[in-house]
Amino acid sequence: MRRGGLLSPGRLAAPVALGAALGLAGCEPTVPTGPATDTPGESDLLDLERMLRQHRFVPYQPSELFLDGAAMRRPPEGTVPHDEVTGDPALTRGVVGGAHATRFPIPVTIELVRYGKERYDIFCSACHGVAGDGESEVARNMTQRRPPSLVDARVQAFPPGRIYQVIVEGYGLMRSYAPQIPLRERWAIVAYVKALGRSRAADLDALPPPLRERARKELP
Repeated sequence: MRRGGLLSPGRLAAPVALGAALGLAGCEPTVPTGPATDTPGESDLLDLERMLRQHRFVPYQPSELFLDGAAMRRPPEGTVPHDEVTGDPALTRGVVGGAHATRFPIPVTIELVRYGKERYDIFCSACHGVAGDGESEVARNMTQRRPPSLVDARVQAFPPGRIYQVIVEGYGLMRSYAPQIPLRERWAIVAYVKALGRSRAADLDALPPPLRERARKELP
């Protein structure tokens, strides 16, 4: 009955209870239908792997759907992999005419070298040492092969493109750092590695006067 235009508590309880029951029913997990499985109780669980088990073709599997009988499709002409850096090979791969680039493809400035030092300290110094001489705590604990000294004459003789390629592709026990170091940062590191080598063989008389005096005071 109504009291003042409102439902009485007794009449209100039934619709509310019914609505709550329907709401709870909608929250119940859906049990997949299909043939019984050999695993006890598996049919009572949510089938979260059904997308992995759906019909599909695996690489190099034959298919009658296409005229060539292969399931794999050749990408359209001009397709570029999403993770491939395109452009001047000297810049993107450190290669010119099939050989390692002997010149930097970007201007080498003091700002670039300083930036290279920052990135070198983050990614390279742990193994190659802060001074690039291969002396580090990590290197001293390597049992197979220690990282080479980057200021060694043999490494310093490498053209810039060769050092760039090592960063991108890795070498020996060193993995590729291409996923962690973007293109410009790679060249900055190469510039700093070259600067490290020159710092070891620099003639004091060739330095600007302020640096020359500072070097004479601080160097042994």
